[in-house]
Amino acid sequence: MSRRFVAVWFWGSLLLLLISAFMRESLLGVQQWRPELAQAPLQDTTYKAPFTTRVKGIDYRIQPRFDYDLYGLVVSRHDSDAWWDYVHRESNDNLNLMDLCVVWGHNLKNGVFRKLDYHNDQWTCWVSSGNGETWQQFDGSSLSNNHILTDQHSLARQLRKVRIGDQIRLQGFLADYTTVVNGNPTFTRRSSTVRTDTGNGACEVFFVESMQLLEAGNRDWRILFWVMLVLFPCSIVAWFLRPAHVEEA
Repeated sequence: MSRRFVAVWFWGSLLLLLISAFMRESLLGVQQWRPELAQAPLQDTTYKAPFTTRVKGIDYRIQPRFDYDLYGLVVSRHDSDAWWDYVHRESNDNLNLMDLCVVWGHNLKNGVFRKLDYHNDQWTCWVSSGNGETWQQFDGSSLSNNHILTDQHSLARQLRKVRIGDQIRLQGFLADYTTVVNGNPTFTRRSSTVRTDTGNGACEVFFVESMQLLEAGNRDWRILFWVMLVLFPCSIVAWFLRPAHVEEA
């Protein structure tokens, strides 16, 4: 194996690894979206009674508000067990698995979702644009940041696989919940029940009972990323294992 070949292998796989790492969760590759995503979330009266559940040794009191059925394109996400998320850790909030920021309807139809920047912190989905005309096209009532709750281990594993660019359906109910430590309530979070509010308290607290991945985003880029994640370190190993170059006088 020649020195030149290994060098091309190294730099080529590194370049493709970096590009695919960016593109695998980019909205630029979302060219088609499922027709179900044209509709707003379906919200209806719930007949579910309040209940208590336990996650990782902590009790939570759940107050269902409305049955909820959401179709959306994921534009940003946050895992609550991220090392820098001190709020969930300090409040013993193991029930809020993650946040998913999604868009639907008008923001998909006019394609404006590709022109905006999205970012999730510990509680909030931020949307921005440096272009006034683009911002005028954006419909804030066709975006929501969802605090995802679940006490099912298998569903939690499924939800953690959701990535930016995925088209999903979530079913369950909007709810208020209270963290209970040693029998004492310590933290309460209430759900928004409209899509037109903004600011503190505008997020939907969504107790998810089922999830469907309708369309995985950037499938080819994701495959390429994992392939390069194998080939790039192999190129480093190949460099050190290549035959020594001997020069003759």
